[in-house]
Amino acid sequence: MKKNVDSVIEFLGGIPLLHQLPRSSLMKITQVVRVAHYDSGQYVIREGEGGDGIYFIWEGEAAVCGHSVEGRVSELRLHRNDYFGNGGPASDKQGDVIALSKLTCLLLPNEHCILLQLKSIWKSDGRHDSPVEYILHLDAIDENIYRCITLPDAPRSRFIFGGQFIGQALAAASKTVDCLKIVHHLHATFLLAGDCDIPVIYEVHNIFDGQRFANRQVYAMQKRNVVFMLLASFLKEQEGFEHQEAVMPSAPSPDTLLPREKLIERCIAKSVFPLPVLLTGLTEAVGLPSCSRNSDLSMWTDPKKVAMKGLDPWPIEMRFCEPNIAMSESNLLPSVRYWFRAKGKLSDDPALHRCVVAYASDLILLQVGSNPFRRKDTTIHLLSLNHSMWFHRPLKADDWLLCVIESPSSYNGRIMCTGRMFNRKGELVVSLAQEGLIRMGRTPNPTVRAKGVGGEDDDRSRRRSGRLGEMSKKNNLARRKRQHEFDLKREKEEKEKREKKLQVQKNKMKVDRSDKKKQRGSSKFQVGKKKLKTKLTALAKAKAAQAMEIDR
Repeated sequence: MKKNVDSVIEFLGGIPLLHQLPRSSLMKITQVVRVAHYDSGQYVIREGEGGDGIYFIWEGEAAVCGHSVEGRVSELRLHRNDYFGNGGPASDKQGDVIALSKLTCLLLPNEHCILLQLKSIWKSDGRHDSPVEYILHLDAIDENIYRCITLPDAPRSRFIFGGQFIGQALAAASKTVDCLKIVHHLHATFLLAGDCDIPVIYEVHNIFDGQRFANRQVYAMQKRNVVFMLLASFLKEQEGFEHQEAVMPSAPSPDTLLPREKLIERCIAKSVFPLPVLLTGLTEAVGLPSCSRNSDLSMWTDPKKVAMKGLDPWPIEMRFCEPNIAMSESNLLPSVRYWFRAKGKLSDDPALHRCVVAYASDLILLQVGSNPFRRKDTTIHLLSLNHSMWFHRPLKADDWLLCVIESPSSYNGRIMCTGRMFNRKGELVVSLAQEGLIRMGRTPNPTVRAKGVGGEDDDRSRRRSGRLGEMSKKNNLARRKRQHEFDLKREKEEKEKREKKLQVQKNKMKVDRSDKKKQRGSSKFQVGKKKLKTKLTALAKAKAAQAMEIDR
């Protein structure tokens, strides 16, 4: 049998032992494995021997035979996708491995077993040149079960960032599919808010595996509750028809635009508050509290608080095509254009690049759709419901991509946002859409203003607020006192009811006892009377008999 590279890659992708390996290690294993054939009944490994390496069963069946303490022969059957040898089940059994039928194995020699040592799921050397690779790292705790944590320096708010759910879940699904199949569509559903201090468990369910397609469903769980769900479809790429009607809009080169950190520093220096764009579109991007998971942005209208907060490091670099829009407080349209890319150099794994794009796709999607409703005296609450993405062409997440976001409609408390991503050649690489809930609540006007601004009005407002505070305290004390008196009165009434009930029960018990005594006395009297009557009758009969004898 000739070794077909694509067939070998697809076969090795179905072995759980190799799921955690990076693509580069898997490709090296594909090049160094050898094909070994064995006839039925032939020994592959004899007892006490380690073998020439690790054997992956391609076709046929084998058995691991040995002797137990009682002397009986034990047997373990091995089938396709099972493995044995150094590090396999047979190494622990210390038995003979015998072919039960014509057996074909792929042998990884001992000198290349070092490729199985896992340092990182994305790079064989274990180095992460990009911070986003740390965020998307997975720890396998069982077959198709992975665990992830929220790193301290990762973008976060009160809850786990939605893009982190999408990127990590897609990474978990990609690790259970052979590397020739690449994700082309995903649909995510946000169920509950995630806790940043608790690890997330991702359970991957194999829905379908075919020659060209594969489907996976991933559940993200915290405290045994499903908080997030993702359905992903994978496809083996091949040549076919091609066309593109979408036209990349004109945009300045990213090299001529200001980074977002410089843009925010300029806004803070000019005291442009409230921040109409930084709070709507750039909220996630600059490390401010997220409004995508029910967060209140009213506290960030104070420039001092924003300056004290500082900028959290983000693994995604963003540059907006219209930086002047950040200085505007009105006439905000529900659309935005910006360039983005991952910081640092990513590995060549196509799955990683698509996971990074999925991670970055949720940064400011819903916030852009809320632009028309932003006012100085309002607070916007956004909640992501579902998120869909379609990957059209190969892409590089560490190279500049132009993202165009629009919100075509919002109605009945729901908002819809769509987006398109283009590479620098103008090719459409990704389409995305997200639906969410939008809530607006008016924030109260501050009664205490800064010193030296309002003069006498400020003094009056302070005095008035002080009087209102004292009145509220008095009202609270009076209300608590009335409640306490009412509770005492109700407790006293209940106590009296219980005492009356007990007294009635005692009286009833006394009456029952007297009745029982009377009944016992009358029964004795009747018995005695009956006995006396019986004695008199017998005496009368004796006298009558005696009289009859005398008469005779």
